[in-house]
Amino acid sequence: MSEPHSHSHLWPGVPLALGSAALFGATPPLSKLLLNGVNPFMLAGLLYLGAGLGLALYRLLRGRQAAAGEAQLTAGDIPWLALAIGMGGVIAPVLLMFGLTLNTASSSALLLNLEGLATMAIAWLVYRENVDRRLLFGAFAILAGAILLSWQGEGVAFNRGALMVAGACLAWGIDNNFTRRISATDPVVIAMLKGLVAGVVNVGLALAGGALFPPASVIAATAAVGFFGIGVSLVMFIVALRHLGTARTGAYYSLAPFIGALLAIAILGDAVTLKLAAAGVLMGVGLWLHLSERHEHEHDHEELEHEHSHVHDEHHQHHHDGPVDEPHSHWHRHAPMRHRHPHYPDLHHRHGHG
Repeated sequence: MSEPHSHSHLWPGVPLALGSAALFGATPPLSKLLLNGVNPFMLAGLLYLGAGLGLALYRLLRGRQAAAGEAQLTAGDIPWLALAIGMGGVIAPVLLMFGLTLNTASSSALLLNLEGLATMAIAWLVYRENVDRRLLFGAFAILAGAILLSWQGEGVAFNRGALMVAGACLAWGIDNNFTRRISATDPVVIAMLKGLVAGVVNVGLALAGGALFPPASVIAATAAVGFFGIGVSLVMFIVALRHLGTARTGAYYSLAPFIGALLAIAILGDAVTLKLAAAGVLMGVGLWLHLSERHEHEHDHEELEHEHSHVHDEHHQHHHDGPVDEPHSHWHRHAPMRHRHPHYPDLHHRHGHG
């Protein structure tokens, strides 16, 4: 057996969550360059299909090598995956698109920030993820920055369109929490299936509405943006869920609009505004509050058996017959133990707090 590994509790969850937000944040300004003459449903569908097909190609090329280091989906995971795809890949995009047709763009942009709030609220209130005032203030500072970025000088219009956009955000929040239930399994397969289903749904809706496929060059460019901005981003998001839990990952992911705004300045020549600077300060404060968190206390680990990708760290002290590569995945048992160290609500720290 190899020597135990020791690393910061921030690694790799925080860099993965921030990387996911950066890639997703880059998608809107890049998509804006492609949107001229392309039906929005068609563009959304091609982005998701690019993600799904790109990840399918990656999985095919890696083959057994990719599967060896990750736990694979089991029959028990399928209902959670189906619910996540149904919520985030089918219901949410359809509600959003219909909501946008009935609501103003400025009102919809503000309402879309409800996804982060819904994700965190469900994680804290339903799944009882630990949260203290520091985390709460940090999350709301990030959310306030995102709302400020979206503010167009108009309030939220309360109509059927607004309810549909809010419903889409709730569906995505549920999707993120359901995805956490299966985050120990292969993230590439999860993201691939989500991309393929959402892509087929949105392209189907576009074709049903009379839209046509854009030129091949636009399809290729859109697929490339979708592969990185949605596919790779989603893989990173799922792995971050393993290490940080849903609430914290959702909070970091809420930084995506600010990253997108910065890229819009660099790519599209958008102006630097006081609103952008103020949003940056709010999000910077929120990010600092989260990064400086040190949740540490004496805690118990009950006996547990499961499968996921791991290395032989302090939580994985088991033997193999012969040398093994790390990380690897197999069914393993955790003996009961009690210790103290900084931690997040990851796969091994989902205990209650008094």
